[in-house]
Amino acid sequence: MTAFTRTALGLGLAFLYAPILVLVVFSFNASSLVTVWGGFSTRWYGVLFNDAPLIAAAWVSLRVALAAALVATILGTLAALALERHGRFRGRGAFTALVYAPMVMPEVITGLSLLLLFVGIGLDRGLATLVIAHATFGTGFVAVIVGARLKGLDRTLEEAAADLGAGPARIFRTITLPLLAPAVVAGFLLAFTLSLDDLVIASFVSGPGATTLPMRLYSQVRLGVNPEINAASTLLIALVSLVVLAASRLLGRQGAAA
Repeated sequence: MTAFTRTALGLGLAFLYAPILVLVVFSFNASSLVTVWGGFSTRWYGVLFNDAPLIAAAWVSLRVALAAALVATILGTLAALALERHGRFRGRGAFTALVYAPMVMPEVITGLSLLLLFVGIGLDRGLATLVIAHATFGTGFVAVIVGARLKGLDRTLEEAAADLGAGPARIFRTITLPLLAPAVVAGFLLAFTLSLDDLVIASFVSGPGATTLPMRLYSQVRLGVNPEINAASTLLIALVSLVVLAASRLLGRQGAAA
């Protein structure tokens, strides 16, 4: 690696992660001023865990993320199976576009279109609309991950099971699904992460009693940043990092197995 490459890499990493590092460091600041270092302290984490509205928002985010990730995993896996195992069928192009469109569509457009849909059908905004909205854009990511695994899957085991008299349901349950398990779990974790840190779409489709943690943090930041927000953001970063790391390890094992 040349000196220029090392310099460019260092500047790139600093640009991406220096703000996050500063936020984490100042979450342990003893001072009430976020820009003045007053010594090391964990007092703001104690304040955070006594902040009932913030804790309630965190529980809402976790519940929505788990439910949305579960729905997205089921739908995304079924979509990947349809696209990779059933060849060309009528409407394949439209179906593919519907599955993958939320991945590339601006979040403002997605949130606004879902809001208009929920208003049009008379569905009150709340936890249910949040789950539906997050599952909508999470499904495409799951389909991509599971579809990539399906492309590299050796079908000889499935064909052997079929030759021995196993039906499609039993083949899927005993052969296909175990082989897809790392990709399915990785897709679930990615959908969970995407739901957990979403702000834009949630702002359109949430309702009373369905305030997520990113929404709560954003509303507090507009009134002024305090070290408690730094502490909450640090914990959120840690959780998302752990989930992404777990998904990366699963995908790495999947690639090695393939």
